[in-house]
Amino acid sequence: MFGKSQLTSSGTLSNSFERRSVLIGGLQTGLGVLLAARMGWIGLVQNAKYETLAESNRVNLTLIPPRRGAILDRHNAQLASNRIEFRIDIIKERLVDSDATVAELARLLGFNPVQLQDLQDKLDKAHGYQPIEVISGLDPSQYDRVLVRLPDMPGVIAQQGFARWYPTGPSVGHLTGFVGPASAKDYETEHNPLLVTPGFKIGKDGLEKQFEQQLRGVPGAQRVEVTASGKFVRDLEKRDDVPGQSIRLTIDAPLQDFAARRIGLESAAVVVIDCITGGVLALVSMPSFDPNAFAGGIGRLQWKMLNEDDHIPLLNKALRGLYPPGSTMKPMASLALQQHGVDPSERVNCPGGYQLGNRYFRCDAVHGLMDMRSAIEHSCNTYFWTMAHRVGYDAIAPAAKLLGLGQQFELPGSAQRYGTVPDAAWKMRRYHQEWTTADSLNASIGQGYVSVSPLQLAVMTSRIASGRNLLPSLIFGQEKAAGPALPFTPEQLAVAHEGMFRVVNGSGTGVGSKLDLPGIQMAGKTGTAQVRALTARGGGGSWKSRDHSLFVCYAPTDAPRYAMSVVVEHGTFGARAAAPIAKDVMTFLFDPAKAMASLTALEQAWGGTPSERMATRYRAYSAQYGTSAPRVGDDEAVPKAISSAESSEPAVASPDNTLTTRPEEPANSAAPLTPEPAPVTSTAPTPTATPQ
Repeated sequence: MFGKSQLTSSGTLSNSFERRSVLIGGLQTGLGVLLAARMGWIGLVQNAKYETLAESNRVNLTLIPPRRGAILDRHNAQLASNRIEFRIDIIKERLVDSDATVAELARLLGFNPVQLQDLQDKLDKAHGYQPIEVISGLDPSQYDRVLVRLPDMPGVIAQQGFARWYPTGPSVGHLTGFVGPASAKDYETEHNPLLVTPGFKIGKDGLEKQFEQQLRGVPGAQRVEVTASGKFVRDLEKRDDVPGQSIRLTIDAPLQDFAARRIGLESAAVVVIDCITGGVLALVSMPSFDPNAFAGGIGRLQWKMLNEDDHIPLLNKALRGLYPPGSTMKPMASLALQQHGVDPSERVNCPGGYQLGNRYFRCDAVHGLMDMRSAIEHSCNTYFWTMAHRVGYDAIAPAAKLLGLGQQFELPGSAQRYGTVPDAAWKMRRYHQEWTTADSLNASIGQGYVSVSPLQLAVMTSRIASGRNLLPSLIFGQEKAAGPALPFTPEQLAVAHEGMFRVVNGSGTGVGSKLDLPGIQMAGKTGTAQVRALTARGGGGSWKSRDHSLFVCYAPTDAPRYAMSVVVEHGTFGARAAAPIAKDVMTFLFDPAKAMASLTALEQAWGGTPSERMATRYRAYSAQYGTSAPRVGDDEAVPKAISSAESSEPAVASPDNTLTTRPEEPANSAAPLTPEPAPVTSTAPTPTATPQ
């Protein structure tokens, strides 16, 4: 039996075809409507967006780093400026073959292994599109050599622009600070595309950091037409950058540089203050670092050289170094004693020391009968011990603070350290111990717990010299008005002035540094700050075990204009190391040519200027260590390390050393010594903590 069959007619086929045609046609129509709607949306509603994207494919927009504002001295001389230079940068994210590119760059630029290692360290620390400076200051031939190979080295950028420049290098390192490439942390803090623009630098320390926004300026921009492959076609538009604002300081640039150079091989600080305005004319700490070397990121070998120097070049000694003031406190003490009824003409016999119970405080000589003026002149400890015991140290401490010791002043750029002017309440708070008479005797001659900075010593000297409560300032035109009148009579000040005059121009401890200038005389006071209890007189032995050398002075004596403090770490005696520096710096203020002639001869014996000596030492380090120096660390290592170094204090006298005091240098031993260079392979000392 046959099954039921399906019959297909032509009509059935026709109907089936028509249904399929309608379905497909409907789908095509719907799709066409959607495409048309999308095209309409893109062409009408989103026209601006895609026009911008198309334009960005055709046009390349780049930021032009602004020129930083200059840091100027009081006469508008440049302490920090900008100079045109050729530079090569790398953007790590754009490198195709990092190893090959770095190797080719090293070949083109003639890098040695140390330079190649430093470049690799920078690349390892780079993040994303952060530009890495390969080298700056290229001559045109080196620049052109790289320029022609750029198409073969994606991620390498050759630039001609402005770079930060410090004409006197190490002389202003601690004063101005330095700049460097922005780090990833900087970008997290400030999401500004300028921070990742090749060639842009920000302030990392000192005045450069504190006045960053003022110095930065406004970036420029440049639009150029390029092909799809990025090839340059033509310039379209350029907007120039707006340079940052300049900062004018009270500093005298030639004086700053001279003082830094005159320190020579010593570890020292020099501060000079204008006795009329309170403006700081020189703020010097040496040895220092070259801020030019930090601009592109410091290398391993340079960091090792700075970090291992026992003279601690990363410490701003002028503001953050703390030292016992020693006998430089005696003119101040004379004012305090007079306030409390001591007759300056009263004489005290000095048999060579002072007996306190069963303890004997030894003076440096048998001075015989001493009044107040001669006690300052000959730096007789016995006189001041006797008077301090009579009136009490509580009569002296307030005068010390009044004249600036232990105080902080409003100066921009770097944090200061207060130091200590101790008293009974301070000792109880700090050590939970009673103040003793021995403490009073030590503190009365600037030893024991007392610690001050070179800036404070300069302020003290300016106030004694001028009789006014001067306040130091660093920004020109913003000098501060003097504080309340000092509570000293002209007659009382005259006693301190005459004693300081006789120190240099009579038969005192600083007579060897008398100014050789017609019609100009200098008054001063030597000081020797004990580092540790020594049984040998004069602080012999290793460099770190020697006493600190101090000298404070002002000139001219008849109308004080300049006040100065000089502190030489481990310089032995004030008259031997610090006073000759002060003499030459003061000479420069009145006769620059005479002072420069003397300095030139000294620098020939020292091995050149600070920059030249630093270059020589770097070559020695390079030959000795090569690529074995340890890596610096992360991208914030340099600023952190400077802060760490500044937290270290130079060694000072042990607070409980009540039996031994350092004598002043006799007047006939005032000849300057040849400074001792820091050992190349030395390690930084572990300083003794100073009570705060």
